[in-house]
Amino acid sequence: MRKVNINIQAVKLFHSFSPKFFPLMVIKNFFNQLAPYFSIYMAAEIVNELFGNREVNKLIILILITIGGNFFIEILKSTINRAYNHSNGILNQRESQYFHKKALSLDYDDLENPEVRKLRHKIDSSETAFGRGKTYLIWDIDIIISEIINICFAVYLFSEMVFVIMREGINAAVIMFIVGIILLLAVNIAYIFFKEKKLADFSHSGIDNMAVVNRVEGAIDCYNMGKDVRIYRQDKIIMWIKEVYLESISKLAGKKYHNLEFALDTVKSFLGYLMQILVYLFVCLYAMRGLFEIGSVIKYVSFMQRLINAVISISGRIGSLKYNTPFIEDYMKFFDIPQKMYYGTLPVEKRDDNEYEIEFKNVSFKYPGSENYALKNLSMKLNVGHKLAIVGMNGSGKTTMIKLLCRLYDPTEGEIKLNGIDVKKYDYDEYMSIFSVVFQDFKLFSFTLGENVAAGMEYDTEKAAQTLSKSGFDSRFNNMSKGLDTALYKDFEEDGVEISGGEAQKIAIARALYKDAPFIILDEPTAALDPIAEFEIYSKFNEIVENKTAVYISHRLSSCRFCDDIAVFHEGGLIQRGSHDTLAADENGKYYELWTSQAQYYAQNKETGNTQK
Repeated sequence: MRKVNINIQAVKLFHSFSPKFFPLMVIKNFFNQLAPYFSIYMAAEIVNELFGNREVNKLIILILITIGGNFFIEILKSTINRAYNHSNGILNQRESQYFHKKALSLDYDDLENPEVRKLRHKIDSSETAFGRGKTYLIWDIDIIISEIINICFAVYLFSEMVFVIMREGINAAVIMFIVGIILLLAVNIAYIFFKEKKLADFSHSGIDNMAVVNRVEGAIDCYNMGKDVRIYRQDKIIMWIKEVYLESISKLAGKKYHNLEFALDTVKSFLGYLMQILVYLFVCLYAMRGLFEIGSVIKYVSFMQRLINAVISISGRIGSLKYNTPFIEDYMKFFDIPQKMYYGTLPVEKRDDNEYEIEFKNVSFKYPGSENYALKNLSMKLNVGHKLAIVGMNGSGKTTMIKLLCRLYDPTEGEIKLNGIDVKKYDYDEYMSIFSVVFQDFKLFSFTLGENVAAGMEYDTEKAAQTLSKSGFDSRFNNMSKGLDTALYKDFEEDGVEISGGEAQKIAIARALYKDAPFIILDEPTAALDPIAEFEIYSKFNEIVENKTAVYISHRLSSCRFCDDIAVFHEGGLIQRGSHDTLAADENGKYYELWTSQAQYYAQNKETGNTQK
């Protein structure tokens, strides 16, 4: 029951994307099946007349009806097929939007969940490599509808012969014919189910290998990975992986698949020929007894053959639906991934004075799948309007604290409060709106400069230009002939501009400023900047953040001196907090250790004449 239900759920989902699609599929198949039956029937009538009375007027009428009818049916088929193809395009477009909307709405920790990522790769690979999943489901339904209509036409038109035979009475020949056809159909159907099961098993076996190939292929055309691939000759390992896995897929779904398909199709063809022989013998036997005209032999044999083929085809599609169900289950399972993060309903108070206070109360956090705490018993407040620098060694919990602050994750233990209220109770989107963040691994898109700064299609051009100037991008911006309409990178536009890592970082800072949120968070914001550009950012940092509460994460302690407050993290906890002078005076503290080690490095660089930081 579950397998039937999952296919019905998928069909309902597709119907919601394009309500006209399935009704048009029925109408399309009706006229597609009507065309051959009309031609066969009229051809038989013309032959009967040629071997009968040979009345010229009747022949002309029959020929005109045949030509006119076929022309009319073809016009209807073309019109309906055009509407069907349009609705199919709408279905594919909206399905793609729905799929990507679900991917974008997943909890952040699900993006890092190996099981979720594996599920997505399985869905993609089943579609692209093996044609399974939703594509196969729609194809199967299309064929089943077509063959049901085919059977209805065949039974209705074939009933004429049945009535003639019934008047003669049931005899041994009729019984032998019925038994023979049923036995041959049963054997043929059994073979078809066996074939579909084998093909599905092959597809399942090859999906994991195909997923690996798809991930590796992403490195071939990826702009960001292209330099490393070439410098370190990673093309060799990429091609080796592709060769190994594709060879495995080829052996599995290639040679074995085609050998099996050839064997089964040979048997099926043989059984089909046997049934065809039976049909011809049966119809010709009664024709020889004078019950049928010669044209009717053509008609009845064709109707019977189409009826048998339709039954076989439907059996095959039912088998295909059955063995395609696991792929549909994977597909629907993706949409069933729940949002575990609690979404509150309280509105975030809009304050012109930006009087927002954040407090961490005994917050501990483990990343999904990890037994170790990334943060442990963190308690601290972010003072309104202050500039807080967070320093510490790699893995000390600095970036984790920011991810919790922005609700990319929720604490494993403890709570985070905004103005005294647990942040989980606030409307998620409204809460996110009070933060502007430049992450260490930020990304820009291959859109225009203005769209990247505003993170949207429409934006205030004056405001965008001002934020670019504040972030230090003004000199490059002034040399761009298209200004904010300049496309970044060349993925979609031939005249797109390539920007350096430092320039990209400035644009990312401008994007954070454009949002104009009361909290601005900079995670290693100057890592890709040269010393001069870094100094410019620091010297006008107060101007950049204005009266906002700023959180600044850095490994370079010399760059933190402009902050009002410094928090020192170590091994997942807050171990020191205070001004630079206070912390640097504590010779037993971690900050003093970090500061003196970096100061010694700067001194050595100065002695050797190296001014690089």
